[in-house]
Amino acid sequence: MGTFSEKVFAVVRRVPRGKVTTYGQVARMIGSPRSARYVGYALRANPEPGADEGCTPCHRVVFKDGGLCKGFVFGGPDEQRAMLEEEGVAFVDATHVDLEACLWDGRCEDGAESGPNGGAGVAEGEPLTPPPDFDWKRELGED
Repeated sequence: MGTFSEKVFAVVRRVPRGKVTTYGQVARMIGSPRSARYVGYALRANPEPGADEGCTPCHRVVFKDGGLCKGFVFGGPDEQRAMLEEEGVAFVDATHVDLEACLWDGRCEDGAESGPNGGAGVAEGEPLTPPPDFDWKRELGED
């Protein structure tokens, strides 16, 4: 796996049970805000899917409108929904998560030793963020 994928997996591993994140949110956290589609590509190659310790819970990643992935690689949208419901994630309809109730705020709950960008540790309760040298103006074309 490449560095991009490893960053994606590091963020997704921190999404707590009962919460979801979006492809775009993961992309922003790793410092690649225009790469939501590539987050999805990385997760398609997830070597350790699942909700168990040490796995990368890619089922907790949804579209920006809360929609489930129609082609969920590990069993389709019904399997993704079942896995999320088992964790207590609320839905507004058959294919959309209730983002108001279940969207992860990006805050670490485990006091992890290193951030997703290989930088210094992320203190408990602090949000995951792009690398300190990330240039938002340049990335968003506001120079």
